[in-house]
Amino acid sequence: MTHLTVLTVELLIFESASLKEKRSVIRQVMSRTRNKFPVAAAEVGDQNDPSRAALAFATVSSDAQVSHATAQQVLAFIEELRLDCQVGEVATESIAL
Repeated sequence: MTHLTVLTVELLIFESASLKEKRSVIRQVMSRTRNKFPVAAAEVGDQNDPSRAALAFATVSSDAQVSHATAQQVLAFIEELRLDCQVGEVATESIAL
């Protein structure tokens, strides 16, 4: 059976006065995360707000525990990045396919 886990992370971006500055922070978060973990990533909300971003990370595995553990590792990694942002609301959803 295939298991899909989607991690949605809200970022609060402190020093961003423009969408260009926001996208710079988002690009760093997504590229560093994709380079370290086998996940797909996309900006999924708050696209016109320069101080907030909603990012989603998806991981697929044949084992539900591995998929969920990867999502939790991604969250911990993002929290440790120490960029000009802070993690806000977090949601995780797992689906068996």
